[in-house]
Amino acid sequence: MDKVKYLIIGGGVSGLAFANFVESEDYLILEKENELGGYCRTIYQDGFVWDFAGHFFHFATDTLKRFFQERIDTKELVEREKVTKIYFDDNYVDFPFQSNIHQLPKDKFIECLYDLYFREDKTEYNSFLDMLYSKFGKAITEYFLKPYNEKLYACDLDSLDVDAMGRFFPYANLDQVVSSFKKQSVSSYNATFLYPKNGAKVFVDALSKSIPERNVALNEQLLSIDLDKKTAITNLREIKYEYLINSMPLKALMKSVNRNDLNMLAENLTYNKVLVFNLGFDKKSSLKDVHWLYFPQKEINFYRVGFYDNILKTDRLSMYVEIGYNPFEEVNIDEQLSKTLECLKSTGIITDHKLVSSCSIIMDPAYVHVSERSNQIKRNALLVLAEHQVYSIGRYGDWKYCSIEDSMTDAIELAKEIS
Repeated sequence: MDKVKYLIIGGGVSGLAFANFVESEDYLILEKENELGGYCRTIYQDGFVWDFAGHFFHFATDTLKRFFQERIDTKELVEREKVTKIYFDDNYVDFPFQSNIHQLPKDKFIECLYDLYFREDKTEYNSFLDMLYSKFGKAITEYFLKPYNEKLYACDLDSLDVDAMGRFFPYANLDQVVSSFKKQSVSSYNATFLYPKNGAKVFVDALSKSIPERNVALNEQLLSIDLDKKTAITNLREIKYEYLINSMPLKALMKSVNRNDLNMLAENLTYNKVLVFNLGFDKKSSLKDVHWLYFPQKEINFYRVGFYDNILKTDRLSMYVEIGYNPFEEVNIDEQLSKTLECLKSTGIITDHKLVSSCSIIMDPAYVHVSERSNQIKRNALLVLAEHQVYSIGRYGDWKYCSIEDSMTDAIELAKEIS
């Protein structure tokens, strides 16, 4: 039986960050794929650079800024001021919708402003959807906030917690909305962002740089954990550990341990999955200054698209397209690709463009559903696991909506705490 002090499940940014900052070389990273990075992997195909989905970086903490500055040449990065828009009524409205209603046709602008002014706000909300109606009124909610988030999360918004998106939701009160008529007044956590010229893999490579090959096991998947014996069984072997650091989905971790109560509770954690198309065309789109676009319309199959070529200033349209699904839905990739191309044409993003390269990825899970129930389950599960020196971190390990930087910061704090 192999032995290790820190057994790290998952070679994404959370697991890699922990390995970089833990004060020990006695660790092993188990990664079920054939390369590190998790969802922060990059595809190089036919001259195009694509990530598994749209990843944009905003490093606010000094620790991470210094870490990457020491390992990445700034010439490898571009910094952009974010330009994001919403496709609405065959036109484009600046994001976020609620602070740019003055850009709508006059009748809809008046309707949104009227409903916002006379909304019945309250101090407590029953759900995410209840919060939307209470804070923004009927028109803003039903024109954009409700249909867009239903497409994104692929669930009933009444089932989500009020703070399902945490600080990432662009709140705006009446004063801010009115102020935005003249000048944008709703701040954003990512008003500017960094992006590597060679894709998100650049950051993964920086995280992997100081990790010896002997400390990484690729193509090895966790199957089960005995919490009392502190042993993990993989598809290849049995491993004795002192601490287990998990970054795979909390739902999967709970199902893998030898505790019936956690196995059963795991069934109550829900999420969506996302089909991502990376598409390369023979020429640019007429939309040359937009970084990503949002689509609330039900007749359009995707909820968001992003433009790598506009970020990197390349000469061919290079984009990602995201389509949300319930996890139990079947995904017909050929059918969705055909529909995607039709919708790209109907919205004017492409005209007579020729698709010269493409690939598809299914992110499963993609966005976890944060609810009062899921938060309670998580709290209980993490307490039980911590009693056995098992810690679960990151966007999926901690079952929350957070940024890449948040995931790495959580991992660094845990590494310092238990070193």
